[in-house]
Amino acid sequence: MDRLFHERERASHLDLEAIEFSVRHAMHQVGGIALAKILNADSGDHRGPRIPCGSGHEASFLDYRVKKLTTVLSEVLVTRSYYHCKECQRGIFPKDRDLDIENTSFSPGVRRMMARVGAKESFDEGRSDLEALAGVMVTAKAVERVSEEIGGQIEVAAIQERENAMEGRVVPLWPVIPKMYIAIDGTGVPVSPSETEGRKGKDETGIAKTRESKLGCVFTQSKLDKEGYAVRDDDSTTYVGAIETAYECGKRIYAEAVRRGLNRVQKVTVLGDGAPWIWGISSDHFPGAIQIVDLYHALEHIAHLGKILYGPRGWVLPRWIETQSEALKEGEVEKVIAVMKRLKPQGHSRKEEVRKTIHYFETNKDRMRYADFRKQGLFVGSGVMEAGCKTIVGQRLKQSGMRWTVQGANAIIALRCTQISGRWEKFWENRTAG
Repeated sequence: MDRLFHERERASHLDLEAIEFSVRHAMHQVGGIALAKILNADSGDHRGPRIPCGSGHEASFLDYRVKKLTTVLSEVLVTRSYYHCKECQRGIFPKDRDLDIENTSFSPGVRRMMARVGAKESFDEGRSDLEALAGVMVTAKAVERVSEEIGGQIEVAAIQERENAMEGRVVPLWPVIPKMYIAIDGTGVPVSPSETEGRKGKDETGIAKTRESKLGCVFTQSKLDKEGYAVRDDDSTTYVGAIETAYECGKRIYAEAVRRGLNRVQKVTVLGDGAPWIWGISSDHFPGAIQIVDLYHALEHIAHLGKILYGPRGWVLPRWIETQSEALKEGEVEKVIAVMKRLKPQGHSRKEEVRKTIHYFETNKDRMRYADFRKQGLFVGSGVMEAGCKTIVGQRLKQSGMRWTVQGANAIIALRCTQISGRWEKFWENRTAG
């Protein structure tokens, strides 16, 4: 600090930015010295000649060992007593367990920061931001490793939640909820070639380059706006997801709905794009729920078919799309299907597109009674789910050049879902409980 004052006296002008960072660095160093004294005040935390090893044996004290620990202040040296169990053939540092620094050289505070940036941006950008914003020096690989480790911890907690929900051990005391929505969708995640071995792709090469991440969204509704349209309750939206089978996805979404108060809901609605696996989840876990095909997905099918039949710039196209779309919005699905059945497409590919589209609408016609659904004050679109796919997966996992392992992608998805759903603080508080 004396050096800073002397430099200030000699300087012709005040470089405030340089002084700010210099003072911050100095304060971090002072704080690191104080922290080291606090951590080492126990003289290594010696607990006697022998301690239980945790597996029914006794571990013997051997010596004291020093660990260099990166903290939010600076690097500090921590002295810990070292015990060894001959039967288990492993060493034990009781102090590491108490300080939550087992098998790591990063403090809990630094790991928390690394997980936050790792969930939001590329690992190298996260490393750079930690250095610039917090003065914490770590490598991109360390950000990746810690982010995936904590994402894995979130998934372990989620597995326990799912088991509790499936066995009926979770009965949250929520107030009565008028309407709960379960929105489900899938979106591709670019993965490394080893993760797609034996899987067929959709492009001309036939080689799969992505794996589908299945996402679930839960939100509630208790009111309508002045025009009678459904209004989503503030801060009621939570997300879950992973690259997994529909069976596992169903359990994950059901557990989240139970946690959110499913047992206190008066009306449950499942929103999806029409994929059969979504309705399978609905039937298995939400029997009796109203099933609605997202209106905008249905409209996309009409627009897609129109472009195939009349060309992307055909003069008939806008009128045809508008007419069928208005009929669909009124819930007149049979009318739309009848129009499609009267079409006389030329060529095998066009005939096949018409056939597939008719099948889509016939299969889902009872899920497209949009006028009736709106009279009930229900949402008919899943824009919140579309936004979730873009925010949770698109913005973070689909950046240029990214290729993920399934384990790594699921860890980041878990981190992002937890943070976006407002559950991060609670998770971190409970992380080492017990």
